[in-house]
Amino acid sequence: MSQQPAKIVHEDLRLDHDEDRGRYSLWQGATFIGFLEYTRHADTLTLQHTIISEAYSRRGYARALVTLVLDEVRAQGARIVPECSYVAGFLRRYPEYDDLLA
Repeated sequence: MSQQPAKIVHEDLRLDHDEDRGRYSLWQGATFIGFLEYTRHADTLTLQHTIISEAYSRRGYARALVTLVLDEVRAQGARIVPECSYVAGFLRRYPEYDDLLA
């Protein structure tokens, strides 16, 4: 059986949640890496866009961001609708998050 790649390979990551803007932001130390934008309807978050700063693209930060967000959503007892193509692809690779689908 093939082993899945580690979802978070970076250190010193911080997830900030700006509920007013509907945005989770990823930081590494004091450096802004990117964000995942969503809309909320009751206990369901529609995940719309995952944006990583170009200087950090293709280095696993989007995967780390989505992992942290989905873990947070699970802790809240909420559900998701993946409009974002990156999130949809992530869910195909990591079916352990299928229970979050609305």
